[in-house]
Amino acid sequence: MTKTLTFAAIHFFIGFTIVYLLTGSLAIGGLVALIEPTCNTVAYFFHEKIWNYFRLKRAKNTRTGFYPTAMQAQ
Repeated sequence: MTKTLTFAAIHFFIGFTIVYLLTGSLAIGGLVALIEPTCNTVAYFFHEKIWNYFRLKRAKNTRTGFYPTAMQAQ
């Protein structure tokens, strides 16, 4: 969870800075910086969960000696 929160903080800073430099508006920069990183942080959290699920599944298959081939995957 710490990794997700630090990612969100960095994303917020970058998003705010870019939008502020493009528009000159603190309000628009702040709004975009809150909405866009929030959506990406939630997506990133679930991406990590899904990534770990498949990583563990693959590790389990490797330990059991099951190696799916292209034909088996279909």
